[in-house]
Amino acid sequence: MSFPTPLRAVITGAGSGLGRALALDLSGRGASVVISDIDPASAEETAGLVRAQGTRAEVIPCDVTDRDAVFGLVDETERRLGGIDFIANNAGVAVGGPFDEISIEDWRWAVDINLWGVIYGCQAAVPKMKTQGRGYILNVASAAGLLAPPAMSAYNVTKAGVVSLSETLYAEYKSSGIHVTVLCPTFFKTNIIGSGRGATTEKEDAQISRWMERAKVQAPGVAKAAIDAARDGKLYVQPMRDGRMAWRLKRTHPQRFYDTLSRAHEKYLRGHRKP
Repeated sequence: MSFPTPLRAVITGAGSGLGRALALDLSGRGASVVISDIDPASAEETAGLVRAQGTRAEVIPCDVTDRDAVFGLVDETERRLGGIDFIANNAGVAVGGPFDEISIEDWRWAVDINLWGVIYGCQAAVPKMKTQGRGYILNVASAAGLLAPPAMSAYNVTKAGVVSLSETLYAEYKSSGIHVTVLCPTFFKTNIIGSGRGATTEKEDAQISRWMERAKVQAPGVAKAAIDAARDGKLYVQPMRDGRMAWRLKRTHPQRFYDTLSRAHEKYLRGHRKP
């Protein structure tokens, strides 16, 4: 299976990390790309890298918590590129820590960006893709949306919502020629910890950063796996072996899986948090 030519794409949260890797991978396949981010300067940096590969890049800043702004982004993508074939709803944030220590403000922040931002992107893109009879939607979730580990309640809930939305839209619009893919990676290097909120400690953030650094699959590999899967019409993308194994265990032995998680979490707390 191959992408249509020309391929016209828009990516949210494309100023750094995975969003930048998605933009570079798509441009390497000849796509014209709209780079969107809440930070115009970082979006321009990504656009410069895309243009250096010899393909077209446009910058449109967007705050994905604003429905009108997301709809405007998709409309402007269509106007500038002559259509929209691919949308990557990638913008996301991290909120971690014990459930009883996470403020309602941080909950709303996570839901507004991680879930509502994806809903808005899908709402804006689906009608246009239905009209042209084809399209690709890549929703960036996380292995957390499949596994729901402890001390990540707000993040887990938003990413599980993205998984559920993607599963629904996959079945609902496949006959309309719209391919929906949900990306569920584990750890890899991004800026998400530095911009995160919640109730984690410095020690915990440092541990997560070490896991990110040690990951065998980093942003370019995650991006390639995601775009290959979207091209091939696959629903789930799990680029990391540990995520695939954990999800398999959860599906076959759910009680055992969460009992094991509970014990591991107790052990982790003894080593990282004061009583």
